[in-house]
Amino acid sequence: MKGRLCYISRNYRGVESSGNKAKTDNEDTLEEMGAVNLGLRRTFYNNKLLKFFLDLAGILLYCVLVRKGDIIVLQYPVKKYFSFICRVAHLRGAHVIALIHDLGSMRRKKLTPKQEIARLMHADYVIASNEVMKQWLKDHGYENQLGALGLFDYRSTAVHHEDDAAMSGTPTLVYAGALAMRKNAFLLQMPDEIKNYRLHIYGNRSGLPTLKDSPHIVFHDFMPAEQFIESVKGEFGFVWDGDSLDSCTGNFGEYLRYNSPHKVSFYLRAGMPVIIWSEAALAGLVKEEGIGLCISSIEELNTLLKGITAEKLSAMHTRVRKVSDRLRRGDYFRHALGRALSEMHFL
Repeated sequence: MKGRLCYISRNYRGVESSGNKAKTDNEDTLEEMGAVNLGLRRTFYNNKLLKFFLDLAGILLYCVLVRKGDIIVLQYPVKKYFSFICRVAHLRGAHVIALIHDLGSMRRKKLTPKQEIARLMHADYVIASNEVMKQWLKDHGYENQLGALGLFDYRSTAVHHEDDAAMSGTPTLVYAGALAMRKNAFLLQMPDEIKNYRLHIYGNRSGLPTLKDSPHIVFHDFMPAEQFIESVKGEFGFVWDGDSLDSCTGNFGEYLRYNSPHKVSFYLRAGMPVIIWSEAALAGLVKEEGIGLCISSIEELNTLLKGITAEKLSAMHTRVRKVSDRLRRGDYFRHALGRALSEMHFL
């Protein structure tokens, strides 16, 4: 490869959040690819002030170590420093590839699309989270080279242990994550909606204090990720956000149209096909890979799940295992980065 492949590690306030887990997994993949860390070593301190100074020190160290011909891989967003890092790279004759985890103009609305595109234009190449986001960037004026990731990898040594899948008795959907009214209010309507399946929720019930008890809904405490992957039982992992059964709504629900939820990768690593909103950005990938079902409304589930045969479920599980192995090895990021390097003529 022409030039060094590089990245800038930082302090992560724990890896409990999906965003930090995805970023540290990608750093592990970069290291396996021979990349050089131009920042400080990775740390996990929770103190905000210490985090600020560690990240600043890492950026200053990068300014000293970056050199002509380097290819810097940045995981976007980089708070405060993205444009600065890119400018320093270009002044030194280096190049920047940015992998998008989140877009501020969509999720937190702290930027306008125009401002976000202007910021991203500092990179020489952008890897969007998926093909839908890639098209959005094009439509909103991003003019440099573009690629797409697809799924965020989920690296761990955990392996899901399960006998061959068979739909026996009442099918089970699994919903995992931190619960809050602004994101998961649709769950309040589920007790009256479910007829012939069960919903197992792994999360903090206190986030939805008015959720009614139901024989169809089973609550579990948070489970460590490795334990969840190895032992969770369920036919499908469920991906849905908002306050409606008919569509994914609100900021979080609408964001599913463009982002690649880490939760999808988490379910797949746990051996479960996914059920996802048909208008989500990953719906096309789920169909293409045959690793789940796409629905336009939660009301479809009572009928849809009755039609899933043991043979169809087994075939989905076989494809899920293949995708899970790719996620475990870091293949999605590795391949997307390889395409970027090839298109930039660095390979």
